[in-house]
Amino acid sequence: MEEIKRFLTLKGDQGRKSKQAYKFCFCFRRIFKLKMAEPPQDIVDLFNDYSDNGVMTVENLHKFLTEFQGENHTIESAQDLFNRIKHLPVFLRRGLNLDAFFLYLLGEQNPPLDPPMVHHNMNKPLAHYFMYTGHNSYLTGNQLSSASSIEPIIKALKSGVKVIELDLWPSKRNKNDIVVCHGGTMTSPVELNKCLEAIKENAFDVSEYPVIITFEDHLDHLLQAKVAQMVSDIFGEMLYPGVEFVEFPSPEELKRRILISTKPPKESLDSFNEQENQEQKIKNSTDRSGAVLGNVSGYRNYDEVDIPIKQDNEEAEEEAAAPEYKHLIAIHAHKLEHGLDNLLNDNNSRRVARLSMSEEKLKNSVKTHATDIVRFTQKNLLRVYPKGTRILSSNYNPLIGWTHGAQMVAFNMQGYEKNTWIMQGMFRANGGCGYVKKPDFLLSNKAFDPSIKRPVKKTLKVTLYMGDGWHLEFRRTHFDPFSPPDFFTKVEICGVPADIKKEQTVPIEDQWVPMWNKKFEFPLTAPDIALLRIEVCEFDLDRRHGFGGQTCLPVSELKSGIRAVPLFGKKGEKFEHVKLLMRFQLLPGVY
Repeated sequence: MEEIKRFLTLKGDQGRKSKQAYKFCFCFRRIFKLKMAEPPQDIVDLFNDYSDNGVMTVENLHKFLTEFQGENHTIESAQDLFNRIKHLPVFLRRGLNLDAFFLYLLGEQNPPLDPPMVHHNMNKPLAHYFMYTGHNSYLTGNQLSSASSIEPIIKALKSGVKVIELDLWPSKRNKNDIVVCHGGTMTSPVELNKCLEAIKENAFDVSEYPVIITFEDHLDHLLQAKVAQMVSDIFGEMLYPGVEFVEFPSPEELKRRILISTKPPKESLDSFNEQENQEQKIKNSTDRSGAVLGNVSGYRNYDEVDIPIKQDNEEAEEEAAAPEYKHLIAIHAHKLEHGLDNLLNDNNSRRVARLSMSEEKLKNSVKTHATDIVRFTQKNLLRVYPKGTRILSSNYNPLIGWTHGAQMVAFNMQGYEKNTWIMQGMFRANGGCGYVKKPDFLLSNKAFDPSIKRPVKKTLKVTLYMGDGWHLEFRRTHFDPFSPPDFFTKVEICGVPADIKKEQTVPIEDQWVPMWNKKFEFPLTAPDIALLRIEVCEFDLDRRHGFGGQTCLPVSELKSGIRAVPLFGKKGEKFEHVKLLMRFQLLPGVY
């Protein structure tokens, strides 16, 4: 219901002014002087420890980098870094003074994660990796009335997404054409060939690791044959041939390959009758409140045709006959025909496959089958998709899938909220290549159950010193028309249930450069799957706090020491200037 209310209610942004001057009672003006960033006392003390007579030489810098920051540096590499920060306006010829050292710590040369580089073992089967996965990858906005386009597909691939979903329908303008759209809604279609061309041109922009296309097709056998020809013509040698795997190949083996995943056709099926039966089932289906679906959510005439809506239960895929189509399918999709018990406990199957289930189905299933699902995902692929009521393209908590081994946690990439930011944080790991190796405990012979509390393995200590850059990124009246902002920060761990913890600072009133100097401790039982989420807000008395930036970082890849943490906007765009100065320590056991 909240999704529908938000869909029908649009709220305008506050008006913005361009000058840092404010009128009170229309009778006088108040000017707020901008306080410039100054190093916290810990930074001053640290500089004094690693400098001589107020100057930090290359030798001093090398000692600081190795002893305090925990980095592997030689004198030569320290000299290279030294040379890269010579452009700082406060740089001294003999070395760094306090101001230069502070600017270095708060600058681009001091990130919280290593530079993008693949460092996980990429030679294990596909089932051993989390994959950056999209849902309804062609939609530009909401699930009900937005346009279908190749632009969201291109954007997703360029951000590192490696699993693209396309819903295939016959075009009623021309019965021999195939379109991609969210069937039965007011969303407009886009031609299939345009989507495939966009995937071909952008599939390997971020990394050479494979791209998987999941088809949900609603086609008869003639159109399936046409799809087979179209896919083969467009992708050529990029296309991985249809096989039945006993074990999936590795991402390394599949470099620069495109794999198709869908449910194999039944070659003897009367597709026309099956399609009629399927459409009749959809017409007779009801929504969750018990009301029969009407023209908007059941059947919708667009381009002078009726197209049945895509069901909330995606396991009920169209079954049609096309022998050529079978040769496309590299990853076979399962349908839950005989119940979850039979499928999860079928240890005699000689082939591996993909299973899809909704977020709700997964939430219910893990209550009784948690370890079975983890064990299933050690060999097979599990795709989890958003429930059908998320019409605004919102997303669910991805940890419910990841902590149970689900490789394809499918997300609406056009959604902008906390869960999307968590997804983006996970795939900053491993150089942002779109594949993240699962923790060993999800691949162990003793199946993992995330609901069971285990001993603390590591403790993450976080010190939040300060933030800077908002005055360069936003207008002076962006947060408050009458005064500088009152920033506070939320810091939380996302992971297995035992590790979830939320903290926050107090608001710092009337400061563009807030100094929090706040310490946090997070005991972690499963640090390999934990994420550190950070969000800066501008305090408002009515609790409708303003948004000041966010980021999410994989704990296992955090660099120790004092780091400049860049923040991102709601849509995931990196702010040019806004950063937090923080210290990270990942220590064994409990502290």
